[in-house]
Amino acid sequence: MVGAGLVVVSFFVFWLSNMNFTAGRADFMYLADAFLHLRVWIPLGLAPNAPLVGENDVIVIAGRIFVPFAPFPAIALMPLVAILGPVNADHWETVINAALAAGVVGLAYGVAGRIGLRRIPGRLFLAILLGFSTQIWWVTTRGGVWHTGHLIATILMLLLIAEMFGKQRAFLMGVLVGLGFLTRAPLAFAGPGLALWVLHRSGALNRHLTLSARLHLLPWRGWIMLIVGFAPSLGFFFFYNWARFGSVVESGYGMAALPPFLETLRQQGMFSPVHLGMNIELLFLKLPRFTAEFPWFQPDGLGMSVLFTSPALLLALLAPWRDRRSWILLITAVLVLIPTLLYYGGGWLQYGYRYFLDSIPFVWAMVGLYGVKHRGGYPWWAWVLLGWGVIVGAAGVYWAYHL
Repeated sequence: MVGAGLVVVSFFVFWLSNMNFTAGRADFMYLADAFLHLRVWIPLGLAPNAPLVGENDVIVIAGRIFVPFAPFPAIALMPLVAILGPVNADHWETVINAALAAGVVGLAYGVAGRIGLRRIPGRLFLAILLGFSTQIWWVTTRGGVWHTGHLIATILMLLLIAEMFGKQRAFLMGVLVGLGFLTRAPLAFAGPGLALWVLHRSGALNRHLTLSARLHLLPWRGWIMLIVGFAPSLGFFFFYNWARFGSVVESGYGMAALPPFLETLRQQGMFSPVHLGMNIELLFLKLPRFTAEFPWFQPDGLGMSVLFTSPALLLALLAPWRDRRSWILLITAVLVLIPTLLYYGGGWLQYGYRYFLDSIPFVWAMVGLYGVKHRGGYPWWAWVLLGWGVIVGAAGVYWAYHL
């Protein structure tokens, strides 16, 4: 009952936050319609809010519009678009995104129990942290093709974490990380972390065993099933690229139209160490300008430090480090973050550093393990950190309309 009530309340909070904002770019709705018609492109002039020539983040070839973003969100939306049609689905985008974000909160509450938090306050802490003290609230409010993918990717990673702390079926974990890759490409880097998780489960890391015993316990079958689960998504990725651009390795990200300042950054390399300084600053160091007027600080849309927006994530540092699962989650979060830190885009326009959402579910699970270590709850000062993050998240709703 608590979880169901949390989902309902969350839905209305998200919907009231985004109902008056029109992103005007529900590209996934129109791409879903294209898939239903066995096309990989969107016709010109399909609808006023469909992608148009000259807009950012679109590719136009021979009078056809291609969406550069990873395709699984469109695939997931195909049943809904088949019922409503792409134009109506576009009009209902705010409701759809609010429902997806509420699903994130509800799943977080459920997965918290799977991690080991049995008490309601601890589970509520984790659910509120993910839903209202990270960029989930911001991307739901702003909407559009840039943000819907974040919501679906977070749902997929929560399902993955539920499986990691549940039956740990390697094939299903491989499928989920594959679908995550088809939603947000950096999530492919979670694969090595899952391989470590399977290794941990096998018992081969037991330091009391001899080397020969450890070698005997190596989970070859589990690793193979991870690859088998991931393979269809990789195959579809290659096919989708070939069907659009005639090359299995051309994803379209290097072809999309951009504003001049991003085009300059992309010319320095789509993924390059040159971008490390910028992304590290956006993730950890950048603060808003503080003012004497409501809401007393002003972001610039380029990003803000996660320490300012989501300080309760620092509880991950207090995870039980004698538990190898904490280390594996940390390694997975870092692996997923690496391509993001090397990426030219920076995440503009954003409130906080939205690209970190790819890594946050694994950091969030570490916060969950800290709660388990703390006898299923969180100390008062952790709730203060969470409260600060929620206040900053709520201010993001204001800035979604005023940036």
